[in-house]
Parts: sequence; structure tokens; C-alpha cells
Amino acid sequence: MKHRAGHRKLNRTTEHRLATMRNLATALFTHERIKTTTPKAKELRSFAERLITKARKDSVHSRRLIARDLGDRAVVKRLFDDIAPRYMDRAGGYTRILKLGPRRGDAAEMSIVELVARDEVSRSEPSGSKDEG
Repeated sequence: MKHRAGHRKLNRTTEHRLATMRNLATALFTHERIKTTTPKAKELRSFAERLITKARKDSVHSRRLIARDLGDRAVVKRLFDDIAPRYMDRAGGYTRILKLGPRRGDAAEMSIVELVARDEVSRSEPSGSKDEG
């Protein structure tokens, strides 16, 4: 039976897979946009969205749960202070996956994973100088 076996193993042991997801999530929350293989991107999407959903409720318990998963205090602080407040009105779907095509060396399918509200924030701020007159 395949009950509750709905994730990709990525040809790694459990510990290695969890470490990979933690590192990818840390990079995603730090840079808000990363490039990785498509299977890793699809696994990262569910991992990162669970963390953002927990971070929307700012409590000591949720901070400890996320700190356990990420490990980097600066990234945890950024997640709670900068990233989670952007998604308070959003029910889900915090990340976007853009497919790039095969990698040149080994033809692995590559993708970009980015936070959705990243574009909305950059579009709302005008570029260049402001004219107020």
C-alpha cells in the first residue's frame, strides 16, 4: 500500500533529504529566489509553504518549530518579520516554480523557485526618482 508515501525520495537517505530541504528553504528565505532541479523544487514547495503557514501565527511555539527546521536564527527572524506578514491575507500558494529546461552538463530539468509576493513588493515600489510636483 502506498498510503502517506506522497513525497519524492530524491535518491537520498531520510537525514540527507531533510538536510537538503532545510538548506534549500534557508536559501529561499534568504534570497527569495533560487535555482534548483525540478524534483527538488517541487519538494521544496511543500516544505517551505508549511514553514510560511506556521510563521503566519507569531508565537513562541511556532518560532521554536521553525527554528528546529531551519537552524539559522537570522533566517527565522527574517521569516517572521519580513516574509510571513506579506502572506497574512493569502490562503496558500506562497511559492512559484518556473521551469527553465535541461541543464547543459547532465540534462537535469532545472527550475526557479521564488516567493510569490516578491514581485508584488518590487512592482509597488517605483524605480528611479520620484516626482512629487
